[in-house]
Amino acid sequence: MKKLAFILGTVVLFSACGDTASTESENIDASVVENPATADNTEGVNADVAVPAFKFEKEAHDFGTIIQGEKVSYSFKFTNSGEGDLIITSAKGSCGCTIPEYPTDPLAPGEEGVIDVVFNSDGKSGQQNKKVTIVANTVPNTMVLAINGMVEVPVQE
Repeated sequence: MKKLAFILGTVVLFSACGDTASTESENIDASVVENPATADNTEGVNADVAVPAFKFEKEAHDFGTIIQGEKVSYSFKFTNSGEGDLIITSAKGSCGCTIPEYPTDPLAPGEEGVIDVVFNSDGKSGQQNKKVTIVANTVPNTMVLAINGMVEVPVQE
């Protein structure tokens, strides 16, 4: 019986190990992801590399007062003001109530994009200050956007 359990466990272990690599990354040419900032290059810019850059219309948004349970959203508009293709590799909210959506295709210099952020106020009350951290092939490679608002709990009658 122990031998059967060992064999079954081994089969399950090996069958669980699969190729989990994302096929999405195979579509992007590695040369456009080059980030010239290194430990040896503290200035972060190499004249031979075309570096993309974010230029946001706004980096923070205040929703004002909202009622608990409301879902509110804001679109952060930006332009690639740099000289290379801009690739956003991730955008994450500071909690599960803040969900960003971002463009997954490279943006050419001068091209515009939008990062949509949805805040779900369910279960929240009082002043809320949330962050969205964006990782891209810019220098520096992270950008932080902010949303905030006052969540009021409705009066129960």
